[in-house]
Amino acid sequence: MIVTVSLKDDIHALAVRNEARRRGYRDFHIVECDRLSGRRSLSWDSHGNSPTTLRTSDGREIALEETSLVWWRRVRAAQKATEDNKDAFERNLINNDCRGALTGILCTAFHGQWISHPEATDRASDKLYQMAVAQKSGFRVPRTLVTQSRDEVADFLGEVGRVIVKPVVGTSGPLLFTQYLEDPASIAMESFEACPAVYQEYIEGDEHVRLNCFGDRMYAALLKTDKLDWRADLTIPISVWPVPDETAEKVVAVLRGLGLRMGAIDIKLTPSGEPVWLEVNPQGQFLFLEPLLRIPLAEYFLDFLLDEARTAPPSTPPRRRRGAADGRRAPAV
Repeated sequence: MIVTVSLKDDIHALAVRNEARRRGYRDFHIVECDRLSGRRSLSWDSHGNSPTTLRTSDGREIALEETSLVWWRRVRAAQKATEDNKDAFERNLINNDCRGALTGILCTAFHGQWISHPEATDRASDKLYQMAVAQKSGFRVPRTLVTQSRDEVADFLGEVGRVIVKPVVGTSGPLLFTQYLEDPASIAMESFEACPAVYQEYIEGDEHVRLNCFGDRMYAALLKTDKLDWRADLTIPISVWPVPDETAEKVVAVLRGLGLRMGAIDIKLTPSGEPVWLEVNPQGQFLFLEPLLRIPLAEYFLDFLLDEARTAPPSTPPRRRRGAADGRRAPAV
């Protein structure tokens, strides 16, 4: 049995479940983390006197003991049932306790395979930490400054020549696109001091790579644009990018160092073709590339989940992951 934890109507979870059903595989379930409140959605007994249960998106109650794999897809969301609650204390209590109970129960009672484990996912979401792991794994990374000092940013600009700025973490809502920072002195000091931001050297070139790694398989797209952030315009030239062996080895090393079994990785190619690490999203979007590259990514991702589920029988203690951790490296696709 495979259980996906995500939001209601998450297109990735639905697309992969539909592919499973198309093949006749019925033990693929979605637990909607933003719909726990308002019904009996979960149950756990510390002494094992009753089974640990979760309620799926279609109302079925399933036993966690029968689950082989949890796809930890999208988990940070407010409960839909709290939207009309005007009491901020009650709203926060419900949201925090629903999220905490779901995470705590799964981390305590589930002993199968994670894609990927919550602790690894949270740690790998730290852009500064993942950058350090990428550099240790052999990738070139941009010179980076995190600060609240306008003077430090001005000095950094003088050292590297051209600087971009982006959020350290960001927030839900409108996308905050990466931008150039031309003249720090033209921006009020209070704007810098409000919160830290990421300031990086600009990497020359107009070739960007989105590399999706599913276990031992990689599917990459080359996006050509002179814009800093290609997400704003997907009408740009996009093609399949054959992953070089050396880059594949570095990607495997990074994900292994982060404890991840999958990731959506952003790389910038310099004019000479050198890959420069930008970041990895442990649960990044990949389906938008399916029609653009004409690659059945939902099918390939389900294949990955089924392979991973077969290596972790339910109701067994955690054991070493297979794949990159046991010395086999991922083939480039």
